[in-house]
Amino acid sequence: MRERCWYPLGLGLALLLAGCAGPNTAPGPEPERAPPPPRVADGDACGAERVQDHIGRAHDAALGEAIRAESGAASMRVVRPGEAVTLDYRADRLNVRLDADGIIAEIVCG
Repeated sequence: MRERCWYPLGLGLALLLAGCAGPNTAPGPEPERAPPPPRVADGDACGAERVQDHIGRAHDAALGEAIRAESGAASMRVVRPGEAVTLDYRADRLNVRLDADGIIAEIVCG
């Protein structure tokens, strides 16, 4: 009977000592470096600077098409308050942001 009493104590001591062992510090292969982040196009790729004079005007379909044509943007989206939009950045896309009254508040690339 007495031999059984030492068994849990010996097992507990072995586990305790195993937990005190240091980490494996053997040198391994050098980790791969992350690629550099993509560069965001500099400048005014969507032509937003050319159409800033439309800020403050009431937006309608005809004005929207005129803004897109004047800017030379590859694409354009109109963003209304509270509207869900994707967060991807596209330098050649023109974003026309409207206020609650449908007035153009901002024109930016993205």
